[in-house]
Amino acid sequence: MGLETLRGALPPYAKDLKLNLGSVTSSSSLSEQQLWGTVLACAAATRSQRTLRELAEEAQEHLSDEAYEAALGAASIMGMNNVFYRAKHLLNGAYDDLRASLRMQIIGKPGVEKVDFELWSLAVSSINGCGACMEAHEAVVREAGLSREQVFDALRVAAVVAGAAQAVEIDAAPGAEATLS
Repeated sequence: MGLETLRGALPPYAKDLKLNLGSVTSSSSLSEQQLWGTVLACAAATRSQRTLRELAEEAQEHLSDEAYEAALGAASIMGMNNVFYRAKHLLNGAYDDLRASLRMQIIGKPGVEKVDFELWSLAVSSINGCGACMEAHEAVVREAGLSREQVFDALRVAAVVAGAAQAVEIDAAPGAEATLS
């Protein structure tokens, strides 16, 4: 079970994703916690139960309980923030004078190093398509000392996890043969 099960379940047309999933999880400039927190947060952000089930199992082997919870927290809070701030941004400043009045305490006290949580939030924001959140979180992680390569590696993880999730969901669609049990 886990990563290899997900890789094995990818259909033939997703061979590139299968190979990329192996490479982004085995060769990275990210620390183990940064990498597997990104994988877990991104798996949750895809909304694919299959992808989350397999990658969560693998992430548990690499993350502390606190980091595991924080990665899921990043996916959850960004699920809210990405909708709100993307909409606010797309409305061209019409609501910039109003407070969000949304609780987001986890961002201030995530239970792990703030830079790791911010990196996970950046990766999730890329999946959810919120440019305003991506810019804000990228600025925080760069200011905290992460390199361009580390940011790029997190974005690569997000892209590959999102693509793999899409492929397994396509393959499990009605009329398609499901390859994951």
